[in-house]
Amino acid sequence: MTSRQPRGLGRTLAKIFAWLAAGVVVLVAGLGVFIYTFDWNRARPFVNDKVTQAIGRPFAIVGDLKVGWRRPPNETGWRAWVPWPRFSASQIEVANPDWTRTPHFATLDSIDFDVAVLPLLAHDIVIPAIHLENPAVDIERLADGRNNWTFKLASSGGPSTWKLDLHDITFSSGNIAVSDQQTKTDVKIAVNLLGKGIPIGEVMAQQEAASRQGSAEMIGRAGANRLAQQAEKAQASEAAAASAASAASAASAAGASSASSASSTSSASSAANAANAASAPAARKPNEPFYVIGWTVKGTYNKTPLSGAGKFGGVLALQDAKRPFPLQADVHAGDMHIALVGTLTDPMHLAAVDLRLWLQGRSMAHLYRLTGVTLPETPPYATEGRFVGQFHRGASVFRYENFTGRVGGSDLNGTFVYTQRQPRPLLSGELVSNLLQFSDLAPIIGADSKASKAKRGDTARQPAGRVIPVEPFKTDRWTSIDADVKFTGKRIVKQGSLPLQDLYTHVILTDGVLEFEPLQFGVAGGRFATRLSLDGSGEPLKARGTITARHLKLKELFPKFKSMQSALGEINGDASLSATGNSPAALAATSNGEVKALVTQGTISRLLMEAAGLNVANVVYEKLFGSRDVNINCAAADFVATNGVLDPRVFALDTDDAVINIDGPIDLRNESMDMKVHPHTKGFRVFSLRSPLYVKGTFQNPHVGVDAAALALRGGAMVGLGLINPFMALLPLVAPSNNKPLPCDQLFAQIRQRPAAPPPGQKMRALPQPASGTKAVSPPASHGDAAQTGIQSLYKGS
Repeated sequence: MTSRQPRGLGRTLAKIFAWLAAGVVVLVAGLGVFIYTFDWNRARPFVNDKVTQAIGRPFAIVGDLKVGWRRPPNETGWRAWVPWPRFSASQIEVANPDWTRTPHFATLDSIDFDVAVLPLLAHDIVIPAIHLENPAVDIERLADGRNNWTFKLASSGGPSTWKLDLHDITFSSGNIAVSDQQTKTDVKIAVNLLGKGIPIGEVMAQQEAASRQGSAEMIGRAGANRLAQQAEKAQASEAAAASAASAASAASAAGASSASSASSTSSASSAANAANAASAPAARKPNEPFYVIGWTVKGTYNKTPLSGAGKFGGVLALQDAKRPFPLQADVHAGDMHIALVGTLTDPMHLAAVDLRLWLQGRSMAHLYRLTGVTLPETPPYATEGRFVGQFHRGASVFRYENFTGRVGGSDLNGTFVYTQRQPRPLLSGELVSNLLQFSDLAPIIGADSKASKAKRGDTARQPAGRVIPVEPFKTDRWTSIDADVKFTGKRIVKQGSLPLQDLYTHVILTDGVLEFEPLQFGVAGGRFATRLSLDGSGEPLKARGTITARHLKLKELFPKFKSMQSALGEINGDASLSATGNSPAALAATSNGEVKALVTQGTISRLLMEAAGLNVANVVYEKLFGSRDVNINCAAADFVATNGVLDPRVFALDTDDAVINIDGPIDLRNESMDMKVHPHTKGFRVFSLRSPLYVKGTFQNPHVGVDAAALALRGGAMVGLGLINPFMALLPLVAPSNNKPLPCDQLFAQIRQRPAAPPPGQKMRALPQPASGTKAVSPPASHGDAAQTGIQSLYKGS
């Protein structure tokens, strides 16, 4: 009896377990049948309500809600016999807030996905793929900051124990509408699958060809060819530098000489890799993902028409921080063309970017509307280079490095660095132009032609007959960014006769104050430099600056005048001016200060001096029997500027043969002048029409001639005397000697005083006239010695 009891207990337990197993099977089967046969549309109200509560926004499945079963793909063994539920729904809608212009934030024609069953036991929701059919998203933000992408999610008691593992998202096409009143953006984006992956190298080659074609359309075929040559040269230089760095690194790591052979092989390999990286910085690694999604965009950004297309990687590649995410864009914004190819590292957190960037446009100033970066007006331009950057909250740094470009007929090379900081970002860089067309600088101050203004979309028109530009400065942009940029123009090509060389400027922009420290260039064998400050932080703009001219050669200043080709001597000068106004013309019309210049010991054509005195016989003699030069004892100009009017306190020239005085104002307000030239001969002259000359008219149309009234008096005297005695008629044409030279020592002393200017907006204080004027009767012991001493004292160390 005792031996049978355990056997009966075991049989009973076996039966119990069998019934339990059968019950579980029946229950699972029944549940499967229920899930398979249940009309899930009855559950839609429940699902809609739960999702609505979770996201704080009305949610609705308008179409069918279905749940099916399917054998799991890519599973083996007994796991392949555990079916997965497949969920699908059609016509899904997520509502927008009531203030938006469209009723729905998102809509879907359909969605379907599988859920792996076994991972659910570990609280893992594994979804191999979600397929979306025609997704559409509406993104809106008002000027007050309200947006429709922020959801009021239901609060939970603690962190969820469930984890979502989504492997892929697929769709055939989709649409995104963006309306942002803060950035004045209104665009529509269409997204679609490419059908096959496209490698970065192929996209890079396609974009390079397309961008260079765009450059040809913007700056001409010849300019685009030169740009391509510049870019290839820059890439080769970058590759050589990278090769040298890699070779040095490999050689250092090689160590002992016994490993030199292996080190050489490693160095060569490293150099090749570096060269490839330099030519295509975005395609650095062979395992980078391909482009799989294409997109197009059309609309407006910051009131600028926007259209373009591009590509990027798969959606779920965004989650892989270790895998560079590929980007490509080719966009037109107004008259600008922007293209890029490269990668984004850790795109979910915006770690870094590495792109090849092409830019083309009618004027660099137009980039402000797209980027917020303040640049000057320029002729049509095209650039290409490498754009790299590191993203940091509030302190991101981006570099457009080793770029090459064409601006009008000039080349441009260098690096720009954009640093995000408070209270304003900083744009810094060093730029070099090996061949600079001087005319390409004209748009910076609005001095280009009407046709050029029309091309760059400038509505300001230069009034007829005005020379000084009236185009206003865009000072409202100066407070949006700080700048520290150095520019060098090595060779300057200028239409006309004035030779210029070696332009250099250091531009500093700080809180709306623009400074040139300095702006200088070589001219006529000397140097011209200015230090200029333009305070655009308020209205009107306040300007003050100094100008320095050193060692300008007379003959080189007037290369087209034959009579000046034998002239020797140098011009040195200084000016200090202040003004207010929002354009070059306004600044000129309100200028106050002083302008001083003098000519050191030199020579000038006697023919020119005789002509200035209208000494007819001597001019004829010089023409027939040649010319000789006369010494310049001294020449000085001392102007005072008062509210835009330049009055000469001293404006005179003293040579061995003549003294010439000039007086009369130069009015910068209406660009006019009314000056008289008074020649005084130092020798006996026969047939002299000695009479004042005048220089009148406007800057654009000056008129030079003889004072008709004085000449008429001389002619009348000649006629009157001729009635008495024919020989006496010659007396008015005879000029006796006037041996009264200029007081050069006094002039040099006066010029040696540095010019001054009042604060911007204040009138120049009147200064006393020189005590002796130009009426001194006795010359210094040695004009040349005095002049040389004065110049050495005034310009010592220049």
